[in-house]
Amino acid sequence: MRKALRGLLALAVLTGTVGVGGATAGTAAAATEQDIKERVLAIPGMSFVEEKPYEGYRYLVLTYDQPVDHRNPAKGTFKQRFTLLNKSTDRPTVFFTSGYNVSTNPSRSEPTRIVDGNQVSMEYRFFTPSRPQPADWSKLDIWQAASDQHRLYQALKPVYNKNWLATGGSKGGMTATYYRRFYPDDMNGTVAYVAPNDVNNNEDSAYDKFFANVGDQACRTQLNSVQKQALVRRDEIVDRYQKWADANGKTFKVVGSADKAYENVVMDLVWAFWQYHLQSECATVPATSASTDELYKFIDTISGFDGYTDQGLERFTPYYYQAGTELGAPSFKTPHLKGLLRYPGIYSPRNYVARDIPMKFKPRAMADIDRWVRNDSERMLFVYGQNDPWSGEPFNLGRNAAARDDYRFYAPGGNHGANISQLVADDRAKATAEVLEWAGVAPAAVRKDATHAKPLAPFDAKLDRPAVDRQNSLRP
Repeated sequence: MRKALRGLLALAVLTGTVGVGGATAGTAAAATEQDIKERVLAIPGMSFVEEKPYEGYRYLVLTYDQPVDHRNPAKGTFKQRFTLLNKSTDRPTVFFTSGYNVSTNPSRSEPTRIVDGNQVSMEYRFFTPSRPQPADWSKLDIWQAASDQHRLYQALKPVYNKNWLATGGSKGGMTATYYRRFYPDDMNGTVAYVAPNDVNNNEDSAYDKFFANVGDQACRTQLNSVQKQALVRRDEIVDRYQKWADANGKTFKVVGSADKAYENVVMDLVWAFWQYHLQSECATVPATSASTDELYKFIDTISGFDGYTDQGLERFTPYYYQAGTELGAPSFKTPHLKGLLRYPGIYSPRNYVARDIPMKFKPRAMADIDRWVRNDSERMLFVYGQNDPWSGEPFNLGRNAAARDDYRFYAPGGNHGANISQLVADDRAKATAEVLEWAGVAPAAVRKDATHAKPLAPFDAKLDRPAVDRQNSLRP
């Protein structure tokens, strides 16, 4: 589940890294307008962390003082980390979140490139170092997180007073959607990538249907056979897994044992393959008769042995807490593994969070979001990958979607890295034109004919490079 759960992971699919350029280039960019660093730091509650200058932008890492509880600010504050990629205050601004930690390396989301704008990237509350101390976990919920975004937007809007768009991938796409639900008037539009919608946590048959049809029959059969073989050879591989853990200082206190961790790793296997790989990679799936060395390597490459160690789980405790209290988590049937699973019920978020952190599921939270998206959302664009397991339970837009300027597109054969550039030509043009229109920068030719729509900023191989963490996937 972690690979599925963790797949929501910060699909850093919308983020990338870029090498730091020279200070001269950064200074030249700064000279085009009043010093942006001074303007932002003049806002009460702002603190400077560092700057990474490079050509054409100013890139600042900052923190902003946020209430631990937006309903009762007197309960104290914490410093929430965010980054600012400044193009120009006369350009639109994209508000990005992965829903996890924020990267402190310069990067640009796809909507930022499309509109040639600024980007504010915010770290989700309770992901370190943006965690209140002491941590009152009851204050980690989707409304509190949306209120973080709202408050930061209000602080920055006087400086960046052009149109704003919200975006994010995977859990970040979910986050952008929740933000829009609670503060519908902040953003001029929302672009949510590969965002799952687990509206009923007890009904996940959509995933069974997905796995019965994804890719071709030969690939599905081979993946199931290898997953079964991983449990047939369980004792031998777990012994090797434990030796690896001992040698690398890894422990299993939260999950309970290396054997329990391994069962989770194997349960991730098929999900993780389709989440991060393509039909064309089915040839890399080992034969059932492959050596244990080859099987071990394949499992580690696809699922990742580190993920269910205490050290692998700790970084993502806030996500698993949310999955077990509001977001929900996917489940799916595995009849081909009958008689081989030893720990019924272990594949769930409660088993990935230390027991001293209380958790109680709130079924109404996602039902509320689902109703709002279906009936009341406006100017929202959802992009999914056809072969991404998380597309099994997508957001549905309701009968009057077109009238509300809401759209949902699928990238053919796409995985959890699906984006606008991967859509078929007509969908790509329509999506790009809408993003430009919502941002207030659509050229006249695009407003007349969407087929002319294209990103306003040229592609930068470093700035726009996707960074997918394949060692972190039941996360979106």
